Amino acid sequence: MTEKSDSQLVEAAMGGDVEAFTELCKRYYPAMVAIARAILGDRHLAEDAAQETFAKASRNLLKLNELDKFAGWLTVICRNVARDIARKAGAGLHTCSLAESAGDIPAIEDKSQQNGHIEAVRSAIDKLAPEAKELIFLHYYDGMTYRQISAVLGISQEAINGRLRRAKKAIAERLRRHSKVEIEL
Repeated sequence: MTEKSDSQLVEAAMGGDVEAFTELCKRYYPAMVAIARAILGDRHLAEDAAQETFAKASRNLLKLNELDKFAGWLTVICRNVARDIARKAGAGLHTCSLAESAGDIPAIEDKSQQNGHIEAVRSAIDKLAPEAKELIFLHYYDGMTYRQISAVLGISQEAINGRLRRAKKAIAERLRRHSKVEIEL
């Protein structure tokens, strides 16, 4: 059995096929959580934003003119929902909640030193431009491939590679300057 394309699923969902829309939700939920998390910095709020994104998408699906642009359309909705949540919640949300991702940071024997490194990385990522932070979350914390990110964000894999490289360099430079933490790229 071949996997249906987004266009096929969107068309079926527009015709009232609930299973087709459910498949689209399963396909894009992790990406929407990552996008919202890059904006909100909180996993739970990001999950709420992703759910609201799909609710809005289901209500407005018939307004989508280009069926093959579903992922990009959904991404725009998600960013707007996350920004609305951030505005309602007020300042202070943009501190990335990376503590749960500590497994991605090399093991350090001294717990106080490890906590300092985690906080330094958290701070360095928080200082990135929103687009760079979004890519960091999609690729490194949610494990999406360049191809998957390209489909969701509508940018080329080459652009993703270049942007991620610049983001990693910015993180490394900030760590060297502000916390004396050295990392390998």
